[in-house]
Amino acid sequence: MTSEIKEPKTLQEAITYFSNIDNCLAYLAKKRWPDGVVICPTCGGKEVHFLKTRRLWQCVNEHVRRQFSIKVGTIMEDSAIGLEKWLCAIWMICNDKNGISSYEIHRAIGVTQKSAWFLGHRIRLALQNGSLAKMQGHVEVDETFIGGKARFMHKDKRAKMTQPGMAKGGANKVIVGGILERGGKVRTQILENRERQTLHALVRDNVESGSQLSTDDCHSYWGLDKEYAHGIVDHAKEYVNGQVHTNGLENFWSLVKRGLKGTYISVEPFHLFRYLDEQVFRYNNRATKKHFIGDGDRFQLAISQLLGKRITYQELTGKGMERPYQDVPF
Repeated sequence: MTSEIKEPKTLQEAITYFSNIDNCLAYLAKKRWPDGVVICPTCGGKEVHFLKTRRLWQCVNEHVRRQFSIKVGTIMEDSAIGLEKWLCAIWMICNDKNGISSYEIHRAIGVTQKSAWFLGHRIRLALQNGSLAKMQGHVEVDETFIGGKARFMHKDKRAKMTQPGMAKGGANKVIVGGILERGGKVRTQILENRERQTLHALVRDNVESGSQLSTDDCHSYWGLDKEYAHGIVDHAKEYVNGQVHTNGLENFWSLVKRGLKGTYISVEPFHLFRYLDEQVFRYNNRATKKHFIGDGDRFQLAISQLLGKRITYQELTGKGMERPYQDVPF
């Protein structure tokens, strides 16, 4: 394999470069082992030989799975889909602002829709960022309801949604909380309810004590002024009061809902957090006036997160597992 690799900057460059399977292999190997020393994923040994005819490596130590491919230990493990298709799909999901459906991937790279759906969710797993560092500075907190609107539903389901006693607007929808550090990044979390205990825990778990906090006038946020410089904007009167507003998060929610309603159309609540992770990745790695980041940069970042993450089709479909929010109509 050649040690020189190219960093594509556009989709056209990526398609051309990764159409050669050896380029795919060299690119991923360089990213996985930047010092050039290939390590056996089974025993950790460094005495490894490359089998050129099979595009595999073989460890000199005697143990099971001596031979391994570049896919082992990544989201691509046990996948029969070629590297050239995987890399193009990763590029599309990382860089399409409104998301890209499994049917679009199926048509673009020539796999079945079912395979494209599975592939897409494995890529979304790689895009997850598990940072535990708390946000600070000026932080916006808001929540939104995600789910189908009653006027678009079948009349039988609409009747259940609009029966007396149902909460207006948010009935049978998933509640998603968002935290945005101004000039920084955003996080999302699916919530069970909007009660004070839940929203206070969301803030305390993600925001450094003493930070400046902006929220709307939801009563569940009341009481946070003891730990934060809490500013409240009453949306019944205004949307901005000096530096107190949640417009940054409102912008993010519009991107999320545009993708869910316009591209993915019908998202099962069981998988909602995966689509949120995808949008969070693109939003957190967007180009700004102070920091330019291109499509190639987002792609490189996603490639750096492939290792150590894996999900099976059985886990993804939830067979034999508890499926939270499964009764919420979308």
